[in-house]
Amino acid sequence: MNNLVEQQYRVKELAELSGVSVRTLHYYEEIGLLAPERTDSGYRIYGEADVRRLQEILAMRACAMPLGKIKELLASSESDAKSALMGHLQRLQAQKRELEGAVAKTRSALSLIKGMEAMNDAQKFEELKRASIENFEATYGREARELYGDETIDASNAKFAQMSEDAWNAKKLLEKAVIAQLKVAMATGNTTSTAAQELTEMHAAWIQMHWPDGTYTPEAHKSLAEGYLADERFIAYYDSAAGDGATKFLVKALLANL
Repeated sequence: MNNLVEQQYRVKELAELSGVSVRTLHYYEEIGLLAPERTDSGYRIYGEADVRRLQEILAMRACAMPLGKIKELLASSESDAKSALMGHLQRLQAQKRELEGAVAKTRSALSLIKGMEAMNDAQKFEELKRASIENFEATYGREARELYGDETIDASNAKFAQMSEDAWNAKKLLEKAVIAQLKVAMATGNTTSTAAQELTEMHAAWIQMHWPDGTYTPEAHKSLAEGYLADERFIAYYDSAAGDGATKFLVKALLANL
């Protein structure tokens, strides 16, 4: 016969045990994270299951997970604290990689600005193109060379290096115009609308500015677009510039209209 009695705690006892305040325990109860039993006199009683749940909550809070997300995960019968934390860790690691990349690019930009201070306008433009090519190689070079081959990427880099300042400025203006048109097309909610067709034409013209002369085809453009949704860098670029879901809309529009 099992004579073990479940350990139970009053709210002050659990607060001392866990290191959180009584007010915090009350708040967790208010938002539905904890649900202690009540005595006939109305005192809260926390059992072993409540203690385990509090431990899970505190573990997830320790790694900056929002309370709303914690509640959602704990309410799901298919989730547990371990799997939730593993998923959270993976997201944090991805954010860390993005942040490290942003830090490296910022340092490179600062170095570039310092180096350009003593240059004349022509030298500054040439340095800007060189830095742009280096940034492309560092960010996308390996994947691009595997997909298109060294000869194509080298030709694209050479095209960039020979680009006039007027052509460079036109490329940058078209890039901004593509984002603006993407916002307009998204507002229609229709990937085959007139706005979406104009977006496709503008994006195609922008892509052709980057690719070696004579290499652009609609099929190659579609292949590139299909890879956007599999690459966090492209999603971050378009979604941050035009809003959540922008990359998905752009890809659908390109596939529908090319």
